[in-house]
Amino acid sequence: MVISLSRLLNAVPARSALPVVLGAALLSACGSWTNTPAPTAASNAQTVAVKVLAINDFHGNLLPPAGGIRLKDPADPSKTITIDAGGAERMATVVQQLKAKNPNHVFVAAGDLVGASPLLSALFHDEPTIESLGMMGLDLSAVGNHEFDQGITELLRKQNGGCHPKDGCKGPTSFTGAHYQYLAASTLDTATGKTVLPAYSIKRFEGVPVGFIGLTLKGTPELVSPNGVKGLAFQDEAETVNKLVPELVKQGVQTVVVLIHEGGAPTGSYNECPGISGPIVDIVKKLDPHVGLVVSGHTHRAYNCRIDGRLVTSGDKYGTLVSEIDLTLDRTNGRLVQARAENLIVRPETPKDPRQTALIDAYQKLAGPLIDRPVGFLAKSLSKEGADKDKGGGSTVGQAVADAMLTATAAPDAGGAQIALTNIGGVRTGIVRRPDGVVTFGDLFAALPFSNALVVMEYTGAQLQQALEEQWQANDSKFLPLQVSRGLTYQWDKRRPVGQRLVPGSLTLNGQPVRADQRLRVVVNSFLQAGGDGFVTLAKGRQVQVGPDDVQALEAYFKSHGTTPVAPTSLDRTVRVDAGSGD
Repeated sequence: MVISLSRLLNAVPARSALPVVLGAALLSACGSWTNTPAPTAASNAQTVAVKVLAINDFHGNLLPPAGGIRLKDPADPSKTITIDAGGAERMATVVQQLKAKNPNHVFVAAGDLVGASPLLSALFHDEPTIESLGMMGLDLSAVGNHEFDQGITELLRKQNGGCHPKDGCKGPTSFTGAHYQYLAASTLDTATGKTVLPAYSIKRFEGVPVGFIGLTLKGTPELVSPNGVKGLAFQDEAETVNKLVPELVKQGVQTVVVLIHEGGAPTGSYNECPGISGPIVDIVKKLDPHVGLVVSGHTHRAYNCRIDGRLVTSGDKYGTLVSEIDLTLDRTNGRLVQARAENLIVRPETPKDPRQTALIDAYQKLAGPLIDRPVGFLAKSLSKEGADKDKGGGSTVGQAVADAMLTATAAPDAGGAQIALTNIGGVRTGIVRRPDGVVTFGDLFAALPFSNALVVMEYTGAQLQQALEEQWQANDSKFLPLQVSRGLTYQWDKRRPVGQRLVPGSLTLNGQPVRADQRLRVVVNSFLQAGGDGFVTLAKGRQVQVGPDDVQALEAYFKSHGTTPVAPTSLDRTVRVDAGSGD
């Protein structure tokens, strides 16, 4: 997915002086706050205690994300509660307090720190987030698929600093690049065969070396616009790690930590792992025995697991959790003796780090007028819930985006679209209703942060049906529900074979069956038009016309309602007929 922000950046003034950071007195005021994790074993003559702090999938959420984190209700596990967790200001305080518990510490991440970010960060090409994490003392991070959204050249600029080649310097200070090191062990430049960033880093704690290998998932090309990964190859995750271990061992390393942007789906709470499935399980089982800790991400889930005898963690998303991991190493041979972890919630009562507040305020001063610009009203929150394998696949926010896409391109001079399809991964979050019902441009951009262009394509009815069948992929291990516009309906049955999930005769447009030879104009975003997310059939149509960006279409949709609030639509466009029968 390619983000295009030049139009928005033109509204941002040139950089001004960063406000002076608040003094040491405020910093010391934060010092009285203490989290309550399990005690840390101290180093002794035989062992060295190392504290690893980890995050993943931050996605530029400098401010607490809408919706916080949802957890099982301790009083009634059958219900859930929401905690307004996260935000860089409070996460920095948590990190500061945890570091103070052990001088042998390292702060790491499992990728997707940037990309698909709220407007406060995305408007400045995620420079605020990189500055924020550097200020927190982040040391190392794997590259995630979203680090490639704007291509390798832009990723290297984020690492090394400098003004954006097209939009220039728009932030309040000069951008000097990441103060942490990205690791990309499995990502090769196809022209040279070399990694585009360092494969690993060795940290020494009281003289004992620990190796950190960072890498992203091999399926990155399926998740990023082709332009974002042009000239790059993504190798197998476990094979990459295992090839590097002997090289690390030659340098005295006996304990290896893997930072990987790939993950799984647990069945328990955020600090449990009674059962986990997904790619991370098979990857961990293939890893060399020297690997004792795997910090994972990508799936936006929280878990604290033992897989094949190794500790595997993931800290939810958007900075709502920090994983506190304690390693005990044998001082003589450097081998891992013990590993334990606890996922800590970045709670709303946590004091704010004043340095982070000053940084955020500086960027908000520049971006605030655009973020806070009202665009319409909302009758009820639009949610991503429902877009899962146990239901039809539709979500109220996804259907609203699809309807907006169709509205923007339905006129004959706009392409004459009859149907709109969008990928659920491109709709990053729901739109939460404020007490006054007002919706701002920042709310819309949080839902559609990629600014993908809309493209009207012509397909046959057979191609449309084939594209819908491609929602079930990778030997049925993935379900990627397309969000569909008003007028298009179909039923599907999980009991039917992959490639034949749609119930015969159920695909209709405006109440009429869709014929295989029928010519249809369908508006999709540029990511799907390029075959993104494995929807290869959507790349095979005939291009009719390129329209506005998806976020522009959504803004126009809200504005077209005037003072009438936009209301969620019924989730009856895509219906699973075997719902409740089990998988």
